[in-house]
Amino acid sequence: MSDRELCDFYLRYIEALNAHTFDGMDEFIDDRTTLNGEPATRDDLISVQKHDVDAVPDLRWELKELLFDGDRLAARLVNTGTPVKEWLGVTPTGASFEITEYAIYQVRNGRFVHMTALHDAGELLRQLTC
Repeated sequence: MSDRELCDFYLRYIEALNAHTFDGMDEFIDDRTTLNGEPATRDDLISVQKHDVDAVPDLRWELKELLFDGDRLAARLVNTGTPVKEWLGVTPTGASFEITEYAIYQVRNGRFVHMTALHDAGELLRQLTC
């Protein structure tokens, strides 16, 4: 895929995430992939995404920066939301969060085959418990 095609692909992915339309993730995620270096299936990833949105119904990803290197892309995003159910071991208090996420992906045959995401879990928990 060209950089333009990767950009369009990723923007569609973020749009689907923000619309919480996980049933169409087969367009973006390969049947078998890795998540943070561990083998995973598309269904595994969708399960995590659905669990997160169930607990944080207003969960959003805002793309701030997108870089390309061949079949790889890197994104800097801001994630926001307000949990309404227990999430990450924290009982909801009405507190919202805003954290930066760094994500790296590899795309093969038009779908993610490797996905890695990093965010400051300590900062996320601090915002939810203070």
